[in-house]
Amino acid sequence: MVPEINYWAVVVATVSTMVVGSLWYTPKVFGTRWMRLTGVDPDQEGASAVGPIAVTVVVSFVTAWVLAGATYIAWTFYDGTFLVAALVTGVALWLGFTAARFVTHDAFERRPVALTALNVAHELVTVLVMAVILGVWPPVGV
Repeated sequence: MVPEINYWAVVVATVSTMVVGSLWYTPKVFGTRWMRLTGVDPDQEGASAVGPIAVTVVVSFVTAWVLAGATYIAWTFYDGTFLVAALVTGVALWLGFTAARFVTHDAFERRPVALTALNVAHELVTVLVMAVILGVWPPVGV
């Protein structure tokens, strides 16, 4: 089976990750706390965000595409609404892959638990927003 994917929804979901990240990591939300926990200094010479942003766009597209395909497969298997399939699939993939891997890597790297919690929560919100977009904008014929 080849999953049906709405690529417009994938593109919008990709853009949503940039919006969520921009809001989440703004100094007035969690940005100041994140910079303190990571030791990132935005005023440091040569501290350009262009490279990380470009990587984020590519990786976010891949994530949205995989989530769209996995949602279609889950929806086909379990039936129900496409939105519920997207949300359940997003949470399951976040829990089993994203959150679990963050916790593992951060434990070995001895990162502060507060940083892990902040980043894992950001990823959950990001995935949920992507899932809502993909869920309310399913492929044609769904």
